[in-house]
Amino acid sequence: MDKRLSSILSLCMKAGMLKTGDFASESVLRSGVAKLIVLAENASGNTKKKFINKAFYYKIPVYIYGCIDDLSHSTGVVNRAVFAVTDSGFAANIVKQLRDANITEAGEWRKCECMK
Repeated sequence: MDKRLSSILSLCMKAGMLKTGDFASESVLRSGVAKLIVLAENASGNTKKKFINKAFYYKIPVYIYGCIDDLSHSTGVVNRAVFAVTDSGFAANIVKQLRDANITEAGEWRKCECMK
């Protein structure tokens, strides 16, 4: 895992701008507060599908990056696969770091599929 991204996630958690876990992430996504969703690569298929579809509906970017252990270690929580960033500044910084690492948005396939 990239050290810069790890430190940004850590700062975001300390600032209270990161919600972790399925329930908390879904609630901020529904309320319109979420600016970005980060899913772990080894999250279950149902979790990935659920959050990619919900984020597409609410027009929130979703990225699949890292494993549960690395993301959980960066944020100081245990065994979490879903992370919702609620601050636009942190979200923009995380997206920049992910794009620099050549990670594309998970919802891109959905947008292209719906255009047909």
